[in-house]
Amino acid sequence: MVHVVAYLATAFVFLVLDFLWLMRVASGFYRERLGGLLLDQPNLSAAGAFYVIYVAGIVYFAVSPALQAGSWTTALMAGAILGLVAYGTYDLSNLATLRNWSLTLTIVDMIWGAALTAIAATAGYHAAARVSAF
Repeated sequence: MVHVVAYLATAFVFLVLDFLWLMRVASGFYRERLGGLLLDQPNLSAAGAFYVIYVAGIVYFAVSPALQAGSWTTALMAGAILGLVAYGTYDLSNLATLRNWSLTLTIVDMIWGAALTAIAATAGYHAAARVSAF
């Protein structure tokens, strides 16, 4: 039950914040830098698969160890590291292989991935810790 709560809370926070980032805050930033690479409409099946898998990774690699340690800072730090590694893998691979992929885009996206994953992991930890306290 604790891990289900951790997954749902992590997913909720991750999805809400990523939606706000992609649709409200940084949409122009990405469109300006990626232009013709972007689809008119996102592939929702691929996006859904990413979110399901990535949130499971956050729970496994950041939230669960934090619950075992009883430390929200473990969730925060492990989430930040996971986000930096995951987004860094994507962004640096694109920087190495794609034309017109900018260093600025890489840096901004890696910072976003680290921050977003850290916040979502911390929220998942707090929700699960509350449930396990009962």
